[in-house]
Amino acid sequence: MRVTRYFLPTLKETPSEAQIASHRLMLRAGMVHQEAAGIYSWLPLGFKVLKNIEQIVREEQNRAGAVEMLMPTIQPAELWRQSDRYDAYGKEMLRITDRHKREMLYGPTNEEMLTAIFRNFCKSYKELPKLLYHIQWKFRDEVRPRFGVMRGREFLMKDCYSFDIDERSARRSYNRMFIAYLNTFARMGLQAVPMRAETGPIGGDLSHEFIILAETGESAVYCHKDLVDMPPPGLDMDFEGDLQSLVDERTALYAATEDVHDKDAFMAVPEDKRLSARGIEVGQVFYFGTKYSEAMRASVTHPDGSDHPVHMGSYGVGVSRIAGAIIEASHDENGIVWPLAVAPFKMGIINLRQGDEATDAACERAHHELEAAGLEPLYDDSESRAGAKFSRMDLIGLPWQLIIGPRGLKEGTVELKERASGQRQSLSLDAGLNLLRSKCASSA
Repeated sequence: MRVTRYFLPTLKETPSEAQIASHRLMLRAGMVHQEAAGIYSWLPLGFKVLKNIEQIVREEQNRAGAVEMLMPTIQPAELWRQSDRYDAYGKEMLRITDRHKREMLYGPTNEEMLTAIFRNFCKSYKELPKLLYHIQWKFRDEVRPRFGVMRGREFLMKDCYSFDIDERSARRSYNRMFIAYLNTFARMGLQAVPMRAETGPIGGDLSHEFIILAETGESAVYCHKDLVDMPPPGLDMDFEGDLQSLVDERTALYAATEDVHDKDAFMAVPEDKRLSARGIEVGQVFYFGTKYSEAMRASVTHPDGSDHPVHMGSYGVGVSRIAGAIIEASHDENGIVWPLAVAPFKMGIINLRQGDEATDAACERAHHELEAAGLEPLYDDSESRAGAKFSRMDLIGLPWQLIIGPRGLKEGTVELKERASGQRQSLSLDAGLNLLRSKCASSA
């Protein structure tokens, strides 16, 4: 992609309303545009990041055995009355009346709708377990939307729902999602710590939030320091194996959000291992038993011929929120530093002298060969000065920069810069292209 053909409305100045790093940088890098309080258009650069995050989430859900579907954003109020949540949910729910005076709502979550779908089609224990998910826009009418996409009113979320015959089976589904989340966030370059959490309006008595530690986090969190550096289970793990021991390893050490924090239990942690910090929630898992299935009569026939409500869980990932969380965790004074797996482009090509025959030819060759390798570089072929091109590339945070100019070409070299470390190396164009292919091909 060429900068001259792309839509990349970067800003030199920071908008006054942006209070945290991710909001400032997403606006300055031309990722989003605010349409109303807490509601954003995702511009091309931001949309590419969003789709990359979404695809990683999708791949890990599929690998864990979940099946994708899609439900509507508008839901009938009657479903929520069946679960007794319509009035209890509060003002965050956007209630709507259509032209026929039917009460509707813009869905903040989908427990009711999927429970209704399940009860219509699944009648026997032989059809269990079921893990169903979708990735869909939600709306919650926050009283104070702030921090950009971190606390918006409209947001993209992956929500998954499990249906099992009993509590033991349901906890196994819970563990599958728990482990899938650890791998999901690790693939995005994030260290997410699972912490015991309040269940809130979803209900139930078992829940964990997955927290990214960051100074700008909205809530206080408390945990054992060893959890912060614990490696993910790994992408080669067997989901049919002993899942409970892997979950126990992550939950044996103290870790809790502010709402369920136990001061005495925390003080029992060795002093040099206690960590109190701020955190950003990027996902949450719930087991709530038969709360919805009893209220909405979602039962299956058991082997003995009797009918019993299914045991359920739900599992959310804030796809759009993750974009902001990654920036909070990975930026410097010059801009964003994208992990390779979610970067909108893997590398940028900087033409230091647009119009110079040799430089243009070398840039065109690099652009063509990297595109042919499926790596989709962003080629800055604009008439901007070199300093402006460097600043723009640092701001949008592409992992690699291939810098090509007439002086280097006369010596047979180009320059390759790694955004995260700032390290530069001079090498031949062939060597630079080969290095980029090897560094970026695995995440293309």
